[in-house]
Amino acid sequence: MNTHQDALFRSLADPTRRAIFEQLCRQGEQTVGTLTSAAGVAQPTVSKHLAVLKQAGLVQDRHAGRQTHYSAQVQALSPLMDWTREMTGFWEARLDALENLLERIDQ
Repeated sequence: MNTHQDALFRSLADPTRRAIFEQLCRQGEQTVGTLTSAAGVAQPTVSKHLAVLKQAGLVQDRHAGRQTHYSAQVQALSPLMDWTREMTGFWEARLDALENLLERIDQ
């Protein structure tokens, strides 16, 4: 697994960060204040989570006056989706091989 994939997995491993990312995906661009009210944690904590998500490329920020708006960068999930497809193919092949072995044993 490469460093970018590691950053994606680490950033999405935390349930609060996942919830923030999901909220941005579902509801579009939002301010830190809006995200804080939905997260149920203090604003500095939300800001730290957003920094981790931003470092992983999962969110992008936009400054407008005194407010910072965040939006989800769904295309950043591509390495995660690629890894999932690869692992799906791996396990499907392994299970198919096991099924063939069991069929030969039964004969």
